Amino acid sequence: MSKPTSIHVAVGVIVDREGKILIARRSAQLHQGGLWEFPGGKVEFGESVQCALGRELAEELAIEVSCCRPLIKIAHDYADKSVLLDVWWVEGFTGKARGAEGQPIAWVGAGQLSDYQFPEANKAIVLAVQRVLGTATGS
Repeated sequence: MSKPTSIHVAVGVIVDREGKILIARRSAQLHQGGLWEFPGGKVEFGESVQCALGRELAEELAIEVSCCRPLIKIAHDYADKSVLLDVWWVEGFTGKARGAEGQPIAWVGAGQLSDYQFPEANKAIVLAVQRVLGTATGS
């Protein structure tokens, strides 16, 4: 049996001035389609994680990152692929976030994140966000 493909992904936890977190619904055609996620995408060969994050958030949400810092790294194995999620806390951005690729987006409080279905690998991000913001699950 061959080893699953490994993908390095830059992920943004985007926080607005009111402390709401931006999530987006994955297209039904994609891996883990229909579930909610923290926006981001694949880090290309030779590209820094910060550059990949900026590029992906510009493409997906039409925003430009101005301030971000590392939050957590998560390695997760699915049946068909392995992912390394390099998650960054995005506190500063310009532009008005929108689903630039037609995907639904939502701004939710940290306590509401548990009400949404995320891919298995994203569940540790939800817990990290709630820990940082001091919000218990379900509150």
